[in-house]
Amino acid sequence: MVLALAKEIQMRKDEFLESHFDKLSETKNKIETIYFGGGTPSLLSVEEIQYLIDEVYKNFDVIENPEITLEANPDDLHFDSAQCDTGNELSVRAKSRTIFEEYKRIGINRLSIGIQSFFEDDLKLMNRAHNAEEAKRCLETATQHFNNITIDLIYGIPNMSNKQWLQNIETALSFGIPHISSYALTVEPKTALDKFIKKGLVKQPDDEVAQEHFHILVNRLQEEGFVHYELSNFGKTNYFSKNNSAYWLGKKYIGIGPSAHSYDGTNRSWNIANNTLYIKSIQENQLPSETETLTTVDRYNEYIMTGLRTIWGVSLERIEKEFGPKYLDYLNLQSQKFIEDELIFIENGILRTTQKGKFLSDGIASDLFLLNLE
Repeated sequence: MVLALAKEIQMRKDEFLESHFDKLSETKNKIETIYFGGGTPSLLSVEEIQYLIDEVYKNFDVIENPEITLEANPDDLHFDSAQCDTGNELSVRAKSRTIFEEYKRIGINRLSIGIQSFFEDDLKLMNRAHNAEEAKRCLETATQHFNNITIDLIYGIPNMSNKQWLQNIETALSFGIPHISSYALTVEPKTALDKFIKKGLVKQPDDEVAQEHFHILVNRLQEEGFVHYELSNFGKTNYFSKNNSAYWLGKKYIGIGPSAHSYDGTNRSWNIANNTLYIKSIQENQLPSETETLTTVDRYNEYIMTGLRTIWGVSLERIEKEFGPKYLDYLNLQSQKFIEDELIFIENGILRTTQKGKFLSDGIASDLFLLNLE
């Protein structure tokens, strides 16, 4: 798999050539962020991760000091000497270092740790491999080596009181974490939680409880100086996720590996999900992907969705310039009822959600979507 990932990087090295999409960008044609995620990349050895980072540098023009993020679970973040090739002198020396020091050595400068909750019952309910003690111990060590850390927290968990949710937030804050991503619990089909709910062992998540938890989160983090810069993301100044911000701002990106998605401003592509078929295709020098060319309506709808989720909002000037006056007229017309309900507002030509409208931003966006211009 690692060799296939490296080969896909090589096969796609020309995809960042200059296009109309980024002529105004100061970093056009350059990689600004490298993100290991969408799975559990911390299962890879340090050497394997370094090999992939090296391949990016060999095949692309990378800015100085890019943001390099690694997603990991607390139970993965311990040093295992078996990960190292004992015949390698560098690996032998590495045995005396922590996994965090090893990650820093190879260039990783940001960690995304899937904490989810600091309560044992919640973790068992979500079928997490780590326990509450491991979560705390992981953060105690991680914060000694990394300044740039984000953690995930889940709200709206059945039987979680407001007091417990606030305690989760306070525990996270006690570690000095500069970034928190937080999501409402969703029940995926065929999971253990789905089965518990169907058997009546666990209550169905309540939207009203989730909304209450959301507002507790927003208020508490803002008190601590966090900026609520995207619906699910909160960061101290200079600690916003550059990788995710690029996505919300519509920059192009390349996704490597099974199921990975890519975007060049006009086209969206995605790789096949099956690992075996992915590797086979790459070995045969074929990119295992499908491509969809986005229509003007598609791009308009995506901009509305991503814009309303962020502090940057939706630029009415950009709507008119990029999509035309008909789109602007439609947006203004559809927005009126939400403006009257004080869920969104327009200031300096930017359409944004109000504090009351933040939790509902996805629903509001869907009502502003355009199906056609006929």
